[in-house]
This record gives sequence, structure tokens and C-alpha cells, in this order.
Amino acid sequence: MTINERIHALRTEMQRENLAAYIFTSTDPHNGEYVPDHWKGREWISGFNGSAGTAVVTMNAAALWTDSRYFLAAEEQLRGTEFQLMKLKLPGTPTIPEWLGQQLRDSRSKEVAADGMTNSAAFVEGLIADLRKEGGLTLRTNYDPLRFIWTDRPPVPMNPVEIHPLTYAGEDTPSKLRRIREALRRQHADGMLVSALDDIAWTLNLRGTDVHCNPVFVSYLLISQTCTTLYINKVKLPADVQAYLHDCGVDVDDYENVARGLHDYFEYNILLDPNETSYTLMKAVQREVVRGESPIATMKTVKNPTEIEGFRRAMIKDGVAMVKFLKWLEEKIGVGEHLTEISLDQKLTALRAEQEGFRDISFDTICGYGEHGAIIHYEATPETDIPIRPEGLLLLDSGAQYLDGTTDITRTIAVGPLTDEQRHIYTLVLRGHIQLSRCIFPRGAAGTQMDVLARQYMWREGLNYLHGTGHGVGQYLSVHEGPHQFRMEWKPAPFVEGMTVTDEPGIYLPGRFGVRIENTLLVTPYMEGEFGPFLQFEPLTLCPIDLRPIVVEEMLPEEISWLNAYHQRVLDTLSPYLDEAHRAWLQQACRPL
Repeated sequence: MTINERIHALRTEMQRENLAAYIFTSTDPHNGEYVPDHWKGREWISGFNGSAGTAVVTMNAAALWTDSRYFLAAEEQLRGTEFQLMKLKLPGTPTIPEWLGQQLRDSRSKEVAADGMTNSAAFVEGLIADLRKEGGLTLRTNYDPLRFIWTDRPPVPMNPVEIHPLTYAGEDTPSKLRRIREALRRQHADGMLVSALDDIAWTLNLRGTDVHCNPVFVSYLLISQTCTTLYINKVKLPADVQAYLHDCGVDVDDYENVARGLHDYFEYNILLDPNETSYTLMKAVQREVVRGESPIATMKTVKNPTEIEGFRRAMIKDGVAMVKFLKWLEEKIGVGEHLTEISLDQKLTALRAEQEGFRDISFDTICGYGEHGAIIHYEATPETDIPIRPEGLLLLDSGAQYLDGTTDITRTIAVGPLTDEQRHIYTLVLRGHIQLSRCIFPRGAAGTQMDVLARQYMWREGLNYLHGTGHGVGQYLSVHEGPHQFRMEWKPAPFVEGMTVTDEPGIYLPGRFGVRIENTLLVTPYMEGEFGPFLQFEPLTLCPIDLRPIVVEEMLPEEISWLNAYHQRVLDTLSPYLDEAHRAWLQQACRPL
């Protein structure tokens, strides 16, 4: 069916159920950023495939809300459909309840619907309150029309689960469960339901392949003070994993039984994170609910020594692959080779796949040449794929999943002559990247207190970017990990030793070009002073930053010194893993300014 035919089929179902509107969000029952195909209902109904967005359909209109990362992509993908693009955070853009209030003012039905199983309790509760203010609109949460109209809907994944060895994890599952229970007692909770798939994988030292680019598996984990139950389709558990779970004291029940497990939960109370737990499951609980944040999210952000060493090994492998790619690209540009965005992506992935312990990419590669570099989350398709000419800038944001760790790196590469504007913008971004990486801060400071360091120079020229400056990175887990991050909006998550976080400022000029430079950083001790411990950032990423676009005269001496020291470290660390030709190329790429 075309998108408009799908909308028509949905409206037929809505009419049968006397619904005035249906809301499709981007989440699944586990509130994941990346969702299995089975739950990509928003993409199916709208055709928009960005990771963030909400589609709303009434009997007479359709609209899709997304953020600045996807404005250009959404405009292209929604063209020819009924969907109107709603640009979040821009003046004049109504909220979803406001828009529904306007659209349904004269509607006989005042009932809106959304799937309570695929939306968090916090989202649904807020939506109920906001809809009530818009002319008394009500929300129904027990109806999923996709069961009837999505005839070729992909099944829930059934891929096998595997053990993540202690040689990579650094802490066994019984130890993690003890720490979780101690944290629960501090929150005056007897148990908790874990819905986040990466939290479950981390707790149990298990990995899977149910979610694109993320080594996780679809399941729930119910932890009480005396027992632990994994809710999962049992066909996914090989004999060794079943034996392992038994030895760890973890019971197994069917995935579909989680609501019944919550209904029969026997402790006095249970911790449920309303931002993680689905509204339907929250309503299934019969005991007292302690509403609070899961302690696991913060626990897994602090890497133990084994995980940190794993990160270092993964970064060496990734750095070797990147050096081989950059040397190959430099030699192929402008000599008659037909290079495109997709072919570059394929080449880099192939080079990473040669590395020991490679399992997958960590997200879909963003390879944007020229004006495509200004599309923040651009992903080349056969329809949009363009050739790389020997001029201008190429923005390459990519990463990999290794058994040792997860990588995330962005380099903006000069593939030929540049304009003065391109060089100036590149230098602004690089200076912001360096200043944030150089930051010294007291233990417990939040990333939002440091974010300005990356933006200060561009702000002075009236320039900015609307995405966050950095996010946590998992250890062979999700490439996006929280709660700590760098961003303008206030997020009071303290930084402590052992955390990993990206540093990725950028500037994007629509229709012209974009620049982003990204390293993954490790938080390490700096000094113990009169005012307590101070911390610093150590770059984990090992890859040269292109020197050719830099306007050296615009750089401060401290910025030049940082870059020279970083490049010396890249050269010293990677050289033993390279042949003579690649070492020579790397030495030139890391030459001091």
C-alpha cells in the first residue's frame, strides 16, 4: 500500500472504533531509541524513517512532529503524502494536544487513541492531562490498529541470546544483582521491573541481535529481594544460556507473561521508572508503586577497569580501520574512481569487519558529501546517493560494535579545495571540540554546565546547532547511553570517573555543507584539591583530525598544543599495528601544526 492508502485503511478502523485520532510514537514496549521492525508503526504509517518523531492521524488530517535533526529528511520523505511536517521547538509549531484540539473542535468523537503498551507511563499520563485541556479530549490505550491493517508486519524477533564473557564484562551477574538490590533498598523499594533492553543485557551479561546495531534481546527482567525472573521467548535461549541463568539464580518465564507476573508480584512495593515502563504494565501492578529512576542506568555508565581496557582495545581496532580508510580515500579521490556516499560506507564497514571481535556497526553510517553534510542524521539511499567530487567537505559519522566495546567517531574530511567559509566553519567547530575536551571540572558537575565550552566561539558569530554535544557510550551495548550528556537543556546528571561520553559539536548550513568532529572521551581523575576531587577527559578515539581545513591563525596556542599532543598519541598508539605504508601516511596526517 502507498502511505495514503495506509492512512485510508487506518481511518476505516478508527471509524469502526469511533476514534477521532490515533497517535503513533517512535517507541516500543521497552521505550528504546532503536526499535525492532515489529514496532516501527510510525514509520509504516508515515514513511518517515528517522529515529525520533510522532505521527498523528485524524479522520481529515495527518501530521508528523520531529526535531531539527530530521527537518530536511522528513520534508523529502513526507512529500506526496497527507502528512504535514511539524517542526519541533520552532515558533508557531503547535504541540500534539494543541493541534488535536484545533482539528477535533467540531468532531463528534472526542476520543484519541495510542498504544499503552508501546508508550511510557510518563508520556501517557502527560498526554491524558494535556488532551483534557483541549476541549475534554480523552485517551484510549488498549487498542492497536496495526494488528488489523499491517498485514505483512514483521514478527517479534526470535534471535538466540549469547553469554557476554566475564573477560569483557569485568563483573559477574550475582554481583550486579546484589548492587542493584542495595540501590533499591536505598530508594525504599523491594524490587523493580527492568524494561530497558540494554539494562537487562548489562545486568545479566548477555547479548543478542534483536535490535539493529544494538546487541540486545527483547525481554523484561523482574527483580525482587529474593528472586529474579527473565521474561523472554524461551526459544531464544540455547542450552548453555539456560544453564548459565540457572547458575546465576535467574528464573525464566514467557515474554507474554510479564503483565501477569506484575499482577502476581508478592513484595510490599515495586520500583517502576515512569519514563521507562509502559503505561499498560504500570497499570497491571497491584502493589504500591515507587516511582523513580532505575539505578541500573547510572550503574552501567561507570565502566569498571576491565570494560575500560576493552574500550581501549576497541578504539585501537577502530583507529586502524579508520586510518586504512582515510589513506584509501585520499588515494582514490580525483583519479577517475567512481566513489559515492554508499560506496564509502561499504568500504569503511568492510575494513572494520576485518578487525578481531567485530560484530556489527553501532549505528547506520552518516556519510554526507557537500550539502548532504548539512542534514544532521543523513543516511544515503540509492535514491539520494551522490558521487564524491574532488572538492569540498565530506562528513563521516560512524561506529562499530566490537566484543571489547562500542565506538562512535565523526570526522569531516577535505576531499579537495575548500572555500574560506568552509575552512572558517571547520575551525570554529574544531576549537569548540578541543575546548570541551580540555575541560577540568569538579567531580559531580553536570554536562550541561560544560556544554557552552563547545559552543562559545560559534555563539559569538550567531551560529549554533540544535542537537546535544555529547552522549554516553555503552560497552558493547547501545551507542547512546545515559543519563549523563552534554547539551544546552538542563540535565542534572553528574559526571564521575569511569564514564564515557562523546564530544561532537557541529555547524550545519542547509544547502551548502556541514561540519562535525567527534571523539569518545573517558572521564578520569585530575587532582585532589582543597575543594575536593577534580576530573578531566581523556580521548579514547584514535584517529587523525584533518589538518587541511584548519585556519591556524584563528587557533589559540593552547588549542594547537592540544591537537599536536592528541595526534602524537594517535601516531604512537596506532603505528605498531600498521604496515610501513600506512605508518608513513599516518605520520603525515599527524604532523604537528
